Amino acid sequence: METRRDIFQAIADPTRRAILSLLAAQALTAGAIAENFDSARQTISKHIRILSECELLTSRQQGREVYYYFNPKKLKEIDNWLEPFRLVWETRFDNIDALIKKLKNSKK
Repeated sequence: METRRDIFQAIADPTRRAILSLLAAQALTAGAIAENFDSARQTISKHIRILSECELLTSRQQGREVYYYFNPKKLKEIDNWLEPFRLVWETRFDNIDALIKKLKNSKK
């Protein structure tokens, strides 16, 4: 399947993030996913299609039903992109902690 959207576009939508959260716990059919939302089933199907195109979901046919599964390995792309920022944040938080500690010690 050709990916036409990237993973960041897929997770930008709160409904799609909610679908991922549901599927992180267990595989569900499109109907079972749709039951958790006030949106039309067609709208939820579109969200499922987008998540599938980005490979955040995989599907498996079981009899007449298609079950959707969360693909956590695909989130590694986000983790890899965030890593340099995480290092900056951690350094800044460490610097803040050191400054607070220094200020506390100077008041004693």
